[in-house]
Amino acid sequence: MGVTLQLSAADGHALDAYRADPEGTHKGGLVVIQEIFGVNAHIRDVCDRFAEQGYTALAPALFDRVDKGIELGYEDADVAEGREIRGKIGWDEAVADVAAAVDVLKNEGKVGVVGYCWGGSLTWLAACRLDIACAVSYYGGQIPDFKDEQPKSPTILHFGETDGSIPMDAVETVKAAHSDLPVYIYPAGHGFACDMRGSYDAESTAEALPRTLAHFAQHIG
Repeated sequence: MGVTLQLSAADGHALDAYRADPEGTHKGGLVVIQEIFGVNAHIRDVCDRFAEQGYTALAPALFDRVDKGIELGYEDADVAEGREIRGKIGWDEAVADVAAAVDVLKNEGKVGVVGYCWGGSLTWLAACRLDIACAVSYYGGQIPDFKDEQPKSPTILHFGETDGSIPMDAVETVKAAHSDLPVYIYPAGHGFACDMRGSYDAESTAEALPRTLAHFAQHIG
């Protein structure tokens, strides 16, 4: 069980964050970036699981830019609401909030970033714009829009080949622009790593997670 604390972004915005600390060996820090559903039970669980792996995991509540305490489910109405809220938050503002989380975790050692859906796209921007040790993005749909930016830290990308919101030809443009970047494709759809969604794919998740953890082990500890 983690705790909720408050962060302060460079522009003075105050936001909440969920933090989970390891009980045993401490390896470093991980910023966990939410989907379009807020820092909900799933994101808190993701943080808890990474803490079990030895990382201090911190999930900034990016929706606090719009309203405090937003937690959504995964029904169609939740998706629509999440997209509407996301549309009210600029990319630079969201990156600033991620940067605030990174700054807090620097006291823990090297810091990586991992994100899902909207958070997957923000992970790409964090890798390109922030001083972090490494990054792992899951199904970041807007990465093709920012493919001309260059990651400053080791980065890997996970996509589902049947993801209806991220066409494979868009993923190919990212691969073409970054030929040395590991891009992993799984026989799954959007949100395949979330075990609270109907699109959850256990086999693809079981294949992606060891790659994610190996990336963190190599670049964080």
